[in-house]
Amino acid sequence: VQLQASGGGLVQRGGSLRLSCVASGTDFSISSMGWYRQAPGKQRELVAEINNRYNAIYDDSVKGRFTISRDNAKNTVYLQMNSLKPEDTAVYYCNLHRDYRDFWGRGTLVTVSS
Repeated sequence: VQLQASGGGLVQRGGSLRLSCVASGTDFSISSMGWYRQAPGKQRELVAEINNRYNAIYDDSVKGRFTISRDNAKNTVYLQMNSLKPEDTAVYYCNLHRDYRDFWGRGTLVTVSS
């Protein structure tokens, strides 16, 4: 399984970014997909997750600002991030979960300036 994340970058407070993660080497359509983040000096935390039935959950800190979606035809999961805050600064990781196993991408850095 390979996960390739992209879309990170530097943005000002209040700005938007869209992260993408393309999966290969597995049956994407039956997998749950998630976005996690890890800020400097902190543990990795779940940001959002979407299962194979398109049910999504979000961390309270991003509810109403971030939207996770998936396109099974493209084996891709997205994270639309709006109203970004400096505290959203972190490395964002794509996660694929299936058959009780987790797979991770290499991460993409999001930096929000104040």
